[in-house]
Amino acid sequence: MTMASDGIRAHRRSGNKAWKQVVASYREPSVWRATWQLVNTLVPYALLWCALYWAIGVSYWLALALVLPAAGLLVRLFIIFHDCAHGSFFKSKAANNLVGVVTGALTFTPFHRWRAQHATHHASSGDLDRRGAGDVWTLTVREYLERSYWGRLWYRLGRNPVILLLVAPLFYFVVVQRFCPNSARRRERHSVYWMNLAILGLAATLSVLLGLKAYLMIQLTVMAVAGTAGMWLFYMQHQFDGAYWERRGEWDYTAAALQGSSYYKLPPILRWFSGNIGFHHVHHLSPGIPNYNLERCHHADAMFLAVKPITLLASLRSLSLRLWDEERKRLVGFRHLRPALRAATP
Repeated sequence: MTMASDGIRAHRRSGNKAWKQVVASYREPSVWRATWQLVNTLVPYALLWCALYWAIGVSYWLALALVLPAAGLLVRLFIIFHDCAHGSFFKSKAANNLVGVVTGALTFTPFHRWRAQHATHHASSGDLDRRGAGDVWTLTVREYLERSYWGRLWYRLGRNPVILLLVAPLFYFVVVQRFCPNSARRRERHSVYWMNLAILGLAATLSVLLGLKAYLMIQLTVMAVAGTAGMWLFYMQHQFDGAYWERRGEWDYTAAALQGSSYYKLPPILRWFSGNIGFHHVHHLSPGIPNYNLERCHHADAMFLAVKPITLLASLRSLSLRLWDEERKRLVGFRHLRPALRAATP
């Protein structure tokens, strides 16, 4: 039995009231902190766009070097957008909506549509019977073995690091989010349509100012790098050794947050660029905590300190984890299936 499990069991026995009291003071948004975070993210991001435009005419290598901090700031902007979707960045609902729409335009993400999808993710994370809403596509071992050859191949392609981390993120932000199913609520559909117009207007304006070629080079390169970094963070939040998955009847919100969401212990500079999202166990337990309070909340109670951290180096091993083994209750790689696949081959 781990320290984390002990802490979770203790808080289950005392009920939700215990952890809600712990996080209560950290759920309070700060106008000063939020405003300063906007300033120290938006201003350097705009300046880096100017620098990238200048660098393209000097050296592509110089431009590529500037892409890295620009992409980091775009990730940080997405975290601000994410907080606004939770209504946690500012106390004012109107301010959260306004900043959410503006940062949504910069990250190519429709605010109201994404907010609805993300709320479903928080309500179902770690639930095997409610997969598919805002999470990384994950099959159980049995589901994978029951698929046809082509079904297995399709899943392997989807979980291939090149597709997952390099191709999928840019495709998702540039293409997938431009559409919305008719089954979505009217406000969500309108959110997509209006965001598409906003992105088109912003792209047209910057193309006139910078030139179409320069705009596309900067926008797509920065988004591609930011998308890869963002997808890696998102992958590591729930795809790691020791993750939590249960069937609906056994699923527990507190366990899903503290065991099924990682504490990704990043270096300070990466923690800054990623808006403290590495404290994902705290965020999933209480999504109303703004990103600028997550670290302080983590250090406030033994319940959080008992969660085993994942270091940057150790996280690389998670790429080999592709399937959930319900019998062993852990993520496994495809190598785990070789004996079963050989036995099934006539």
